[in-house]
Amino acid sequence: MAVDDVPAIHYWPSRHQSMLFYLSQYIQELAADTEWADPFSFLRVFRYITFRSAGAAVTALGLSWLLAPKVIAWLRELKFGQEYADKAEESGGIAARVLSKRGTPTMGGVLIVTTMDLSALIWARWNELVLLTLLSLVVLAGLGFYDDYAKIALQNSRGAKSCIKLSVQTLLAVFIGIYLWMLPATSRLITDLMVPFYKYPVVTGAGAIGLIVTVLMIVGFSNAVNLTDGLDGLAIGCTLIVTVVLLVLTYIAGNFRFASYLQVPYVAGAGELTVFCGAMLGAGLGFLWFNCHPARVFMGDTGSLALGGALGILAVLIHQPFVLLIAGGVFVAEAASVVCQTGYFKYTRRRYGVGRRIFLMAPLHHHFEKKGWYESQVVTRFYILCVLCAVVALSTLKLR
Repeated sequence: MAVDDVPAIHYWPSRHQSMLFYLSQYIQELAADTEWADPFSFLRVFRYITFRSAGAAVTALGLSWLLAPKVIAWLRELKFGQEYADKAEESGGIAARVLSKRGTPTMGGVLIVTTMDLSALIWARWNELVLLTLLSLVVLAGLGFYDDYAKIALQNSRGAKSCIKLSVQTLLAVFIGIYLWMLPATSRLITDLMVPFYKYPVVTGAGAIGLIVTVLMIVGFSNAVNLTDGLDGLAIGCTLIVTVVLLVLTYIAGNFRFASYLQVPYVAGAGELTVFCGAMLGAGLGFLWFNCHPARVFMGDTGSLALGGALGILAVLIHQPFVLLIAGGVFVAEAASVVCQTGYFKYTRRRYGVGRRIFLMAPLHHHFEKKGWYESQVVTRFYILCVLCAVVALSTLKLR
């Protein structure tokens, strides 16, 4: 596909508004053909996605370090802490868990989402893809906040009803899918189905199938990250590893030469999602600083639902939804363990009168805790597995 054949992505705001990219361009235009042209020529660096991605990461990290102590103190003051028994405690306790997690502030996802949004808004050029991702992040964070607040108000780990969460997630995913389908510049993201290790669409003109895949990816990963968020640093660490993969993929997808050379789908404007991934990395690293064992704050559903949904949305926007299944293999395994455990338990209870289990406990990280692994062992080994999945996912760029 020639560059001229690719529908254009519209950018906001106008070049005269005050975000860093537009401000730098405006200053250069004012200085053009004057004695100030050379002194301000360094502002050209703001044109490069790599520079702005690094800037977004550093900004998000700095904001996280700056705001985290204040946010943690604020959450403690509001008594937004985990005073209810978590799922591991409800099931009879984990012998390897020495420190109780009760009283630790939750809803730390507010910090992650806030720093991500601010950094992306400052450093990214606004287009449909960026704004759609930011909007979805806020919606899912709001849903998670409602769920966390319900847990605190009711003093139990159930929180909001599952039907409410699934309904909001599904409606958001359907909106994203239909919006992309109806927009000429992005319709092929839905109508053409791409799979790893193959350079051509396996199905074309299949809008309904693409819409289903979009919904499953966004809703599935939003909940998968939520299920993984059960040990200090586990969910955010694995999210960071997958984000690195998406940072590489978004940069390639938004660069016509690289996309053509590697024979992956080119998506006009997707390069700006690299800046979003940079902000996600910085915000995640900043949060991990305070969430590593023993955690001073939990992200809660406010963060996990939003981060998981963001991973799914990014994969859809760069036309690589199934590559995310590989990169996020740990999340897939965690979600699959819950589905298999629940399904098998209900099946055996109907057939034999007594429910049986596949795992000692689900999600999967609690199974290994039950087997005697320390929390830090589970987290570190899951990190290693996530890195392995990330390497395999990146290998799909050349194995085609």
